[in-house]
Amino acid sequence: MTFKTFRDRLLQQEGLNFVLTNRLPRVALTRFMGRFSKIRQPLVRDASIALFKFFGDLDLSEAKKQSFDSLHDCFVRELKDGARPFNADPRVVCSPSDGIVGGHGRIEGDELLQIKGMPYSLTELLGSKELAAQHQGGSYVTLRLRASMYHRFHAPTDCTVKRVTHIQGDMWNVNPIALKRVPSLYCRNDRAVIEAELPSGQALTIVPVGAILVASVRLHFLDLNLHHDYRGEQVIDCDATLKRGQEMGWFEHGSTIVVLAPKGMELVEGLETGTEVRAGQALLRRV
Repeated sequence: MTFKTFRDRLLQQEGLNFVLTNRLPRVALTRFMGRFSKIRQPLVRDASIALFKFFGDLDLSEAKKQSFDSLHDCFVRELKDGARPFNADPRVVCSPSDGIVGGHGRIEGDELLQIKGMPYSLTELLGSKELAAQHQGGSYVTLRLRASMYHRFHAPTDCTVKRVTHIQGDMWNVNPIALKRVPSLYCRNDRAVIEAELPSGQALTIVPVGAILVASVRLHFLDLNLHHDYRGEQVIDCDATLKRGQEMGWFEHGSTIVVLAPKGMELVEGLETGTEVRAGQALLRRV
């Protein structure tokens, strides 16, 4: 048995995986990772990236540059120009990021699914009954980012961001093993609720959810880092006009984005739970 095979089998043991990624001091470990990933000392940097490549199956072939100042610099890497073209069909809401399709469906009532058999409250996720009501009859899609994926996320269509609400919380892992075991996990974790308005006036909401080892979520249109220890304004009004495909920000590891679309939009045919998508790919289409 090769070491790689042994590693894969070890990581597939659900109980061990859950203990290793969730029973540790999650917040302290995340703070440490945030500092450690920014170390620029060449030996530390090179060893960290080498381990990241080995354990994360990291592929840097699309990266704009091949040498990095730190592990953090590698996490938030840019891609070569044209690597993520955005579908130009105005009836389409594109995937804001690379990811794996998770829970999705029609929004009827207050219950969404983080995984089959594990519901959570839309109102609790958003921290607002009024915003939850705006999405009734619409659709939602959950995108989970693996650690090795492209970490930047983009405007899924032309829109204007009107408000960002930072909700401080825990740092649970968001892998499928944890989603099966931790009720309302997305509602427990640190997250940013990004409220946008489409040209039609309808609401489009994007919720980046933090996780263990995710030190922060960077929002370019506010020039702001939102993280567990952020003590600034929690509800931030703004009027940021974004074009389809324009970069919105990045995660500093891998995590989850929940996309809440307005009434009249449905998941694109052919996409289902477990499908891997790329930023710019058609995600939801107006019926």
